[in-house]
Amino acid sequence: MARNSFKDRVAIVSMGCTQFKEHWDCSTDDLVVSAIEECVASSNGSVSLDQVDAFWVGTQGSGMAGVTVSRPMHTPVPVTRVENYCATGSDSVRNAAYAVASGAYDVVMAVGVEKLKDSPYSGLTAAWPPSDGAKVDWTAPASFSVLAPAYAKRYGVDESKLREVLTHIAWKNHQNGALNPKAQFRKAVTKETIEKSPKVAGMLGVFDCSGVADGAATALIVSAEDAHKYTDNPMYIKALSLTAGTGGGLRESTLDFTSFPEVEQSAREAYAQAGVKYPRKEIAFAEVHDCFTPTELVLMEDLGFSERGNAWRDVLDGVFDLDGELPINPDGGLKSFGHPIGASGLRMLYECWLQFSGHAGDRQLDDPRLALTHNLGGQPGECVSFVSIVGKEIG
Repeated sequence: MARNSFKDRVAIVSMGCTQFKEHWDCSTDDLVVSAIEECVASSNGSVSLDQVDAFWVGTQGSGMAGVTVSRPMHTPVPVTRVENYCATGSDSVRNAAYAVASGAYDVVMAVGVEKLKDSPYSGLTAAWPPSDGAKVDWTAPASFSVLAPAYAKRYGVDESKLREVLTHIAWKNHQNGALNPKAQFRKAVTKETIEKSPKVAGMLGVFDCSGVADGAATALIVSAEDAHKYTDNPMYIKALSLTAGTGGGLRESTLDFTSFPEVEQSAREAYAQAGVKYPRKEIAFAEVHDCFTPTELVLMEDLGFSERGNAWRDVLDGVFDLDGELPINPDGGLKSFGHPIGASGLRMLYECWLQFSGHAGDRQLDDPRLALTHNLGGQPGECVSFVSIVGKEIG
């Protein structure tokens, strides 16, 4: 548990993000350079690359050291490589922000990058370390597919009705992604197409699963008191919370696959840091880790956006649609962007940056003031969860 509040101590003053897609004609170096150059350019001349004191780079399998940034940028400065499952990009922000808050550096940059399409595999590129053979041998779609029937059983939801809920989540996120020029999939998908898509695991079809993409994103971070030296529209960090579970969930009889305890804890801690008492009323929008549609459903309850057993109703009532009470994944989420591991967490913050500055285009919300991002890494029973809360103003 965090002992000290992080609220309003640091700010993000500029960001950059490549398009997420199959970048067959780009290398990891190209993506890093593009995202960093956009970040510097969007500062409107208030900062240059040589003013950045240090970098943190998040990547799972596209680099093993700080040279992942220093090599393509020809910049011999401190660079720390961070890896933490699918929360890797978020953790690069967390570490960079703590460095500024500590007073060690004045200007730092968090970078997230992943080049999954340089691998012959269709999913993650990193290999799991050897185990004693006791771990469950299942794919990511298989592990997250168990959330759906577990939720239906616990709350008495007919599986055909739950299928309608999952379809709505996929439909919503693709509708949003169709409005985003940096999304991998920019085409709205009908509910009929989603429901008829080939099955992957259990109830999950192709459109219930996030895609595979390449991408990079960056954030320039300074102290809150210096923020207006660099921009008129800083984004203040209200909370950064990370929980790494014990990994023993699958051995515990209390795990029923309708909740992520790690998400509950990280959310509770983030709300305490930010002083948020009523998440559904105080948060204007959220970017969450919709790796699979039932994941987003369960997250709505773990994050306190829905009462237990009621998220499925809220989904169908349009509460989380772009024009709903609490828009979820207005940029299209992992469903529309795919999931280049090291970049996803920063991509979520990039959407917050655009929304707060009024540059989100056709998906622009009406004057949002407070937002949440959530990254989940691992699998049910063994995962890490990251929650950030960011705001448009101090206070």
